[in-house]
Amino acid sequence: MSTLPPEPQPTSPEEPSVGQLLSEVLSDVQKLFRQEVELAKTEVREEAAKAGKAGGLLGGAGFAGVMVALFVSLTVMFALGNIMDLSLAALLVTVVWGAVGAVLFTRGRAQWREVSPKPEQTVETLKEDAQWARRLKS
Repeated sequence: MSTLPPEPQPTSPEEPSVGQLLSEVLSDVQKLFRQEVELAKTEVREEAAKAGKAGGLLGGAGFAGVMVALFVSLTVMFALGNIMDLSLAALLVTVVWGAVGAVLFTRGRAQWREVSPKPEQTVETLKEDAQWARRLKS
């Protein structure tokens, strides 16, 4: 006669303790914060790379613009030299360029003050995470 092995008894799952649950939650919060910091680093790196490329292109365009402005200025100066003294024509062109430079500097400085290097989205998400963690502890 063959004997059958005894059937396994169903085991009741153990309920995790409050300490274990709290430990898991804190572990998850730590992981979330680390991920948010990594997101901020990635966001800053991507924006810096884009800014570097744009800066290089703008630098090249700026140099080309300077060369164009130089030769246009010389052309205007020599054209004015046909109807007035050449030194007076050079002074007139210089004054015009000084005014243009002052206006551009003033507008550029105003726009520069509006630049925010802080990763806004990540900061907002971190604030929300911190509020969530505070509510969890209480």
